[in-house]
This record gives sequence, structure tokens and C-alpha cells, in this order.
Amino acid sequence: MKPRSELFGQAMTWLCGGALAFNLLLVIGIMGLLAWHGLSYFWQKDLVQLTLKDGTSLLGEVWEVEQAPAIDRLRIKIANRDVGGLDFAWIEEADIASRARPAGAVLLERLEWGNFHGFMEELRDGNKVLARGPEATWKAFHELHEKKAEQREQVDELEKGEIGDVNYAIEKLRLEGRADGLAEREAEYEQLAGRLFKLREKLDQGTLVMRAVDGQIKEMPVAMVVRAIRPNDMNALEKTGLYLSRGWEFITADPRESNTEGGIFPAIFGTVMMVFIMSFAVAPLGVLAALYLREYAKQGLLVRMVRIAVNNLAGVPSIVFGMFGLGFFVYLVGGSLDRLLYPESLPTPTFGTGGILWASLTLALLTVPVVIVAAEEGLAAVPRIVREGSLALGATKFETIWRVVIPAAAPGILTGMILAMARAAGEVAPLMIVGMVKLAPSLPIDGRPPFVHFERKFMHLGFHIFDVGFQSPNVEATTPLVFATALLLIVVVTLMNIVAIMLRNHLRRKYAGSTV
Repeated sequence: MKPRSELFGQAMTWLCGGALAFNLLLVIGIMGLLAWHGLSYFWQKDLVQLTLKDGTSLLGEVWEVEQAPAIDRLRIKIANRDVGGLDFAWIEEADIASRARPAGAVLLERLEWGNFHGFMEELRDGNKVLARGPEATWKAFHELHEKKAEQREQVDELEKGEIGDVNYAIEKLRLEGRADGLAEREAEYEQLAGRLFKLREKLDQGTLVMRAVDGQIKEMPVAMVVRAIRPNDMNALEKTGLYLSRGWEFITADPRESNTEGGIFPAIFGTVMMVFIMSFAVAPLGVLAALYLREYAKQGLLVRMVRIAVNNLAGVPSIVFGMFGLGFFVYLVGGSLDRLLYPESLPTPTFGTGGILWASLTLALLTVPVVIVAAEEGLAAVPRIVREGSLALGATKFETIWRVVIPAAAPGILTGMILAMARAAGEVAPLMIVGMVKLAPSLPIDGRPPFVHFERKFMHLGFHIFDVGFQSPNVEATTPLVFATALLLIVVVTLMNIVAIMLRNHLRRKYAGSTV
């Protein structure tokens, strides 16, 4: 019979293994749930026409089938918000007289008012009628739509490019109080505004006439249409191509319709940039503090109290750090910079308001306890004989720390950085106070000097999830978008962590002689 201690050890081994397996199952389950609901957001369903027993007709996508003992019903995305006022309708199975998938049914993705379901009736370019009837209009639509898409790109490039540059130059001259060149710039602006007006006139000339399934007629500018498809006439290959196109748009395009449609590129960019700025700020702060506590400070009551305080900081609610960042970084430091460097802009603040720099520094303070603890553990893991060998060869204490101890402890330090990056990427509460916004008009990096604008506000994937999931006026339609954004946030954090882990493993192999 096995000794009791051996049986207890085996039981603990099975218990630990079971706990690990359970945790892995939970992670896989969460990732599977996000992937199922998030990735299905881009797949196009057929348009189903339901004729009810009272004669009413509905055309839309079946989003949900609810089965209950007493009643079965369907949730249909009927779209056409600007016509009927609702995106969804619940229909009881008992009220349905017939179902059909009509050929020629068109789904329009629009810049405003969401999708539109119906049938094409007429296409006009100015006062000229290009086509009438569903088939003729469908064939003529794509050529005109491509033309209007090019014109829309020209309008966007003119607004964000030349006009934006001139506005920036005029504002700079105004703040500097310089009259020379101002009249010339204003004249240039008037000329560009005239070009923009003419482009917008051309852009608004194309008109598409649509007929809803209930017979209502809706006219809309062709330039408002992002994409026009016939889901019921598409095969699996065409739907796959559309799926990939929507996925690429989701990653690379700007949001529209209050973040409920389009892409989330500004949020991805803001999240990654904020995490990297935070990393550059927290690394020296945390490592220097750990070096002092481990290598220089005399171990005693004071150092123990400092370590207890650092550990307690890790448990402080993140919103408290947000309030500190608002008071110290934004109002005190930013306000002082405005008074010293940008007095001509006051009372409009430059750095005295929330921005990506202050948000990053706030998160650096939030995550510095993690970096200090991990860096101390890494430094403590370097064998004492390594230090003594370096000192015996004539190196100073600083040279020993800089050339021997820190490189050997680098894997442990990077472990703390990985944990800090993962936590910072998911924080939302403090960022809402110190610079994160629902929709940022421009990225923190652009082609205008000084090219990197640390004072600008930014978008964040975590806040995008909160905003779309809980603050959207149409939560039903945006639920799959929440899953897709959450999945993308996990992917972004994972990719950043993989890069850090690869660097850590490289350093670990390089300094394989240490016990780190």
C-alpha cells in the first residue's frame, strides 16, 4: 500500500491538472463564443419575404428563431429605418401565411440610416433617367456607383488634405499674430472651398429610386450607398468574397453611423499607440525603482514598507488613477505647459485637456507596481556568484548592474512588461477621464508637423465595446459588432504579447547561464 503522503501528492497533482484543464476549457469556450458571434457578423444571409395573414409583407434577414412551449416567433432585420422607423420586428410563426426568397431583392449598405431592403425602380444622373425597372437599374447602377465612389474619395481627400493643410496654416498664423501671408492663405482657402462645392454638386446629382416591399418609394443619393448586393442571387463563392471584403473594411475603415457600422481602424490605432507610449514610460520608471529597492537600498523597515505600499497600489481601483491623472497630468502639468508654451491659444487648451499622452502616463502609473514586482523578482533570480565574479574582475557596482545583472534579469523584467501591456490594453475607466473619446476626428499621427500629436484625443477598442454595446441607440443591431470588436481586442493584445514573449525568449537563450 502506498504511503499516505504519496497518495496525497498524487491527489494534489490530479487536482491541479484538473483546475488547469478547467481554466483552459473556460478560455476556449469564451474564445469560441466570441468567434462564433463575432465572425458570423460579416456573413450575408438571404433576404426572406414574409407575407402575413393580414396581408402585410416584410422583407429582411432572419436573425433569431425563438422557440417556446406556447409560441414560436422570428426576429427579422427589416432595415429601412428612415421609412418605417425600426430595424427589427418580431413575427409569430402562426401569423405567417407564406415565405419566399424573391430574386432581385436588393440590400443597400448606406453611409446614413443603416441598410435598406427593397427593389430598384429607377436610376437618374441629374435630370437624365439612366434606367427604369429592377433589371435595367441594377445593370446601370454599378457604373454610376463607381463614379460616385471616386468623387466621394476626391471630396474626402480635398477636405482632409489640401483644405486641412490650409486651415492648419491659417490657424497657426492667427495664433502667432502674423498678418503677412494670412490674406494669401485665406484666398487659397476660398478657392479650395469653391472646388469642394462643385465636387459636392456633382456628387449629389446621382439618384437611386427604391421600392420597399410594402410599396413605399424612397429616393436616395447614389453617393450615400456604400455597397449594393443581391443576397438571394449570390452563390457561396460570391458570399465568401463579400465576407472577406467586409472583414477587411472592419479592420481598415473609419466608423460611421455613431460607430455602429463601418470599421474600427482609429480604435485599433489608438489602442496600440497608447500601449506603446505607456510601455516606454513605465519601463524605466519600474526598472529603476526595482533596481534601487533590490541593489542599492539598505534592507530594513522602510524598504519593507515601500514594498507593501507598491503591492497595495496594485489593488487601487483604476478609476482612482484616472482621477489622479486628470488632476495632476491634465490640469497641473498640461495647464502649466499651456501657460508657458501656448499662451496665444488660451483659453482653448492644448495640453490642458485630455490626450493620448496623459492617458498613457496615467496607465503607466497604474501598471508600474506590476513592473516593479516582476523586475525585483528577475533581479533576485540572478545568482550572487555572477555579481561577485564581475566585481572580482574589477568592475564597479554600476558596471556590474548595467552590463551583467540587468541583461540577465531582462526576461523577468519583460514578463512584467507583458503583464502591464495586457492590463493597459483592456483598461477603460481611467481613459474615459483623461483623453479617450467616442469618435476622434483625426489620428494622433498625420503628415503635419510635428507629425506626432500627443495632445490629441483618441479612440480605444475597450471603450468602443462599451459604447456600441450599452450606449448605442440600436443595441439589437450592434450586438454582433460587440463580439467582433471584443475578439479583435483579444487578437491585438495577443499579438503584442507574442512579440514581447519572443523577445523575452531570445534574451533567455542569450543569457542561458543565469538561473532566470
